Amino acid sequence: MALLWITIVFFLVYAALLLFYQRAWDGIKDYVIDTNQPLTFISVIIPARNEQENIRRLLASLQQQSYPAASFEIIVVDDFSTDDTAAVVTGFGLTNMHLVTPQVKTQNSSKKKAIEAGIAQARGELVVTTDADCVLPSNWLLAINSFYQSSNASFIAAPVKFSHNNSLLQVFQALDFITLQGITAASVSSGFHNMCNGANLAYRKKSFENVNGFAGIDQVASGDDMLLMHKIWKQEPGKVLYMKSTEAIVTTPPMPSWKAFYNQRKRWASKTLVYEDYRILAVLAFVYLFNCWFFVLLVSAAWHPVHALYALGFLMLKTLIEWPFVQAVASFYQERSLMKWFPLFQPLHVCYTLVVGLTSQIGGYEWKGRRTK
Repeated sequence: MALLWITIVFFLVYAALLLFYQRAWDGIKDYVIDTNQPLTFISVIIPARNEQENIRRLLASLQQQSYPAASFEIIVVDDFSTDDTAAVVTGFGLTNMHLVTPQVKTQNSSKKKAIEAGIAQARGELVVTTDADCVLPSNWLLAINSFYQSSNASFIAAPVKFSHNNSLLQVFQALDFITLQGITAASVSSGFHNMCNGANLAYRKKSFENVNGFAGIDQVASGDDMLLMHKIWKQEPGKVLYMKSTEAIVTTPPMPSWKAFYNQRKRWASKTLVYEDYRILAVLAFVYLFNCWFFVLLVSAAWHPVHALYALGFLMLKTLIEWPFVQAVASFYQERSLMKWFPLFQPLHVCYTLVVGLTSQIGGYEWKGRRTK
């Protein structure tokens, strides 16, 4: 009986959390570009390591931006690539593009050093970052500039989605990432806690300099996005905003294998204990314990078979609670067709949450050919 009551309490809190996210998401107005806003000179920073197969698509999408080429520069930072990334970039022939290389070669914070090297060369008032394997919509910079000018934001988080085929691996990643993006938008817009993704960020160069850039967080291999966001939020809490715009959705590819997916999520989760934001730590701890409870119910079923029904009910109720929120976010990303897979992925999602949450804090991972401890 005690397990049943604990399960009920878990679900009441979880339902309240999801309801909060849904109301926050629904409360964000879709941003409409105002073409009358003055043009800001923008520096687009792209850290790139071994991206010869992907970076052409990114550069092509930058070439097709509706934002005037004279009003932005592209700074590609070659993060010590061992392939032909640099040759591809220099051969592309964009007149407003520069290729730079970090002066410091480091293992744990190489992406941060790459971004710092780019910002050191940047002439723009506004720094915009994306990844070398992304594809950008044509109004991407126009939307960012319009939002920046109209909101006077110092840090802007913006939407990202995964491209995908119909394979189990890619559909699972796409749905999981959509959920994370919805939580990102809801949490930032409501001021509940800070989340973002480095594939689609913008911030004032001055704000970056005012918090001494990545100083103090450069011992962590990841965190060029969320840890920096928190530093700026502490100094300018009212100026960290989310832009919900379909014209600014950046598309990035999913991981090609389960191993690569595991390493990616392990990298993302590795910075958890570095957060100084108790709000997100509290949410992450609760969600982790909530998912752990499913296995408590399964194990206890060995002594009390009725608990197996509790475990089954856990998955069903979890799906019902999450469905409205995830479906609303999927609609924004024009991915509602993926929702038919959502219930089937629940056991897999619980398992991966527990495994990644644990192993990310006790072991290293491999990323971009580097082994990180």
